[in-house]
Amino acid sequence: MKKDNKKVIYWLLTGCLLIFVMVVVGGITRLTHSGLSISNYKLISGVIPPMNEIEWQDAFDLYKQYPEYQKLNNHFNLQDFKDIYFWEWLHRVIGRFIGLVFLIPFLYFLFSKQLTKATVRKSIVLLALGAFQGFMGWYMVKSGLVDNPDVSHYRLAAHLTTAFVTFAYTFWVALDLMFPNRKVINVDFRNFIRSALAILILQIIYGAFVAGLDAGFIHNHWPMMSEGKFMHETVFIEQHPWYKNFIEGKSGVQFVHRMLAYLVVIFIVAIWYKSKKLNPTTTQSKGILALLIMVGIQFILGVLTILMQVPVWLGVAHQVGAFVLLSAMIFTLHRFSK
Repeated sequence: MKKDNKKVIYWLLTGCLLIFVMVVVGGITRLTHSGLSISNYKLISGVIPPMNEIEWQDAFDLYKQYPEYQKLNNHFNLQDFKDIYFWEWLHRVIGRFIGLVFLIPFLYFLFSKQLTKATVRKSIVLLALGAFQGFMGWYMVKSGLVDNPDVSHYRLAAHLTTAFVTFAYTFWVALDLMFPNRKVINVDFRNFIRSALAILILQIIYGAFVAGLDAGFIHNHWPMMSEGKFMHETVFIEQHPWYKNFIEGKSGVQFVHRMLAYLVVIFIVAIWYKSKKLNPTTTQSKGILALLIMVGIQFILGVLTILMQVPVWLGVAHQVGAFVLLSAMIFTLHRFSK
């Protein structure tokens, strides 16, 4: 039987699609403030939601024991609780489903000897990343169940970044199988794309910081942070010592996110400009074109998200834009690397 066949590629791409869905639902969960509605973790029985009014009331009573209800949502009735419960439950169920989609076909391909040794090693890394992603989700939720009724923005960033990294690696492994033939590469240009990828990942992390700190609800102007001010004075005075403003201060984090957006655009335009001298192949050109289009769309979505003070649909669209932009970057890097 042929190893690393089309079925293996379809399996990996299905995993990519499901991670995409997971990120979208995770964004909705965050923006609807639903993430702390389920305060326990049951791997198997947690798949089944409350099925009658008694079970719903028990779940609601458990929610009442934690800070989010006590400090923010003590006006909630049972229906309000059901509304936020749904998104967190769906997010967790999709996570479990992804685990099964990765594990069961992997075991089938492994025992039927349809994977090369290299793909087996890469698949084990994927499984480890998926398990770590699940752990980070619960670790994040725990931070909002103690005193402060909100999750740590550091843990939120780690959770989201792990999802993006898991997707990127899965997509890379699939591309390895889709384009098995190696060619001579321009090392300098490949390294430049790697630098752009590093800046993009940093920008994604800061996007998570903005989300975790609710920093998108302030300074809702563009290109200035406020009328007549490119950098608002609060950027430097919210936190002490000063450097914490850029990792924990709402104004400082939003300012860094804005500046990184310009930097990402500059790097991608530079990739396009440099590539014209390399006589790129058709697939390489398509990757660069996708980068240009997506960075433009993502930049516009970011500006609109700030100006409109983060409506749920636009916040989710901005997160989806980051996901698609990362996909284009991974594809482009792969085509100039292998």
